[in-house]
Amino acid sequence: MKALLLLLGVLMGSLHGYAQKTEPLVMISTDHGDIIVKLYNETPEHRDNFLKLVGEGHYEGTTFQRVIKDFMIQGGGRVSHTLPAEILPQYYHKKGALAAARRPDNVNPQKRSSGSQFYIVEGRVFSPKELQQMQKATGKEYTQQMIDDYTNWGGAPHLDREYTVFGEVVMGLQVVERISELKTDRRNTPYDAVKMKVKVVE
Repeated sequence: MKALLLLLGVLMGSLHGYAQKTEPLVMISTDHGDIIVKLYNETPEHRDNFLKLVGEGHYEGTTFQRVIKDFMIQGGGRVSHTLPAEILPQYYHKKGALAAARRPDNVNPQKRSSGSQFYIVEGRVFSPKELQQMQKATGKEYTQQMIDDYTNWGGAPHLDREYTVFGEVVMGLQVVERISELKTDRRNTPYDAVKMKVKVVE
């Protein structure tokens, strides 16, 4: 496993060029399996905050307390601080995207992120026609790469440019899918708590 993660890190570094620091890898372990995410260097506030909370053990024993099939899994416990939005057009809500939760626009017009709550997109596949209709209704432009991702793999395009996407799953998408299919109550909380252990992969 360590060798595989090391190889993954090397490949990621080569893909992003030697001039750029390798993107940090974080493992989220649950009873349903492990999820490994990489954190984007282009969203440094969110990257550094997430790594700080992991290092402090904040996420240990917290749960994915909001789970919606064909949409996302959300968790991360509570802290009092928020973060400035780092919403970048190149990072969008494709399947496996890691993003920060936040309070709604009416009380948070600057779209500031929660200091600890995050979600991972499970999403669904969209047809080209659906994306065209969304583009017309919202005025949001979709690149060809975005169209390919949403029509082939899925995601949650209606969230684009509304929430900060600061990473993505590189291993364990099947675990996200398994968690998203759990039975939940009316608040979308799984009947069987999905606790997590989180650590930086070295």
